[in-house]
Amino acid sequence: MSMKTVLVAACALVDADGRVLLAQRPPGKSMAGLWEFPGGKVEPGERPEETLIRELREELGIAVSEPCLAPLTFASHVYPDFHLLMPLYVCRRWEGIARPLEGQELTWVKPSRLRDYPMPPADEPLVAHLVTLL
Repeated sequence: MSMKTVLVAACALVDADGRVLLAQRPPGKSMAGLWEFPGGKVEPGERPEETLIRELREELGIAVSEPCLAPLTFASHVYPDFHLLMPLYVCRRWEGIARPLEGQELTWVKPSRLRDYPMPPADEPLVAHLVTLL
């Protein structure tokens, strides 16, 4: 049985205090209320880095340049109707102030507290990599 693979790029934005930005999925979206790393679906012909530059501008109003995106790890998770492949990048430099532009809530979290926020199953394994790194 064949299952569709969806490629999604995610970014752990890390501020000067070592906190990571989480976004809460807004009402009306699948998995509403869960916290996730900002990012989005990689469009056809787009590289994950290009996706993050576009998504972070659209979702948060910040400008990120590609050299500031450092690949860290990836998640591979099977949901009931698709397989998610999600590279996670770390970014410590951007221009602007992150603001919720798509109805989501935002919070800055110390890495040791990331597990206090309920996340989609694909995001959960990424936390251990951030705790180790930061």
